Amino acid sequence: MGKQVWKSGNMLYPLPAVMVSCGRQEEKPNIITVAWTGTVCSSPAMVSISVRPERYSWAILEETGEFVINLTTKDLVRAADWCGVRSGRDTDKFSEMHLTAAAASAVACPLIAESPVNIECRVTQRIPLGSHDLFLARVLAVDVDEALLDEKGKLDLSKAGLVVYSHGEYYGLGKLLGSFGCSVRKRTGKKRKAGSRPGNR
Repeated sequence: MGKQVWKSGNMLYPLPAVMVSCGRQEEKPNIITVAWTGTVCSSPAMVSISVRPERYSWAILEETGEFVINLTTKDLVRAADWCGVRSGRDTDKFSEMHLTAAAASAVACPLIAESPVNIECRVTQRIPLGSHDLFLARVLAVDVDEALLDEKGKLDLSKAGLVVYSHGEYYGLGKLLGSFGCSVRKRTGKKRKAGSRPGNR
């Protein structure tokens, strides 16, 4: 079967669909849904989000230099979608979606209590790219729902019911297909070294 050649476009799917909370002091906090987000460095821990300058949250991010990435679950899909198509200029997204704005530990803006994992971030650089600006940020703290921890304190994200976004649609994550290093273990029987992660090579 042949291939069709399309013009250049964003076809790197699936992506995490996260709700990014932000806010100015003395104003209602806001939520922006972002699919263009990712890990960029492990030491120091850093992430990025890309936001259009015309979005209401862009000015908040630029002014405060802080935000929280809140992971989205199956129970939060409607809220994530709604927050992505409505503007915080004329609506209180926390109130409308019955979400709880809880105090974060390292940044002034709130996190979403209903999200199982909250990543508190401080912007280090804004990079204009064209249609979007990339906000590069250091991770200051991570808040994790205790219900996702086993008896040894290990995080089990498979319990969270996380979702991804692919070409305009939301999907729940499927079954486990393997773990990092499984190809080496199958071939040689060797176990990966403790602390080894993708991207370290």
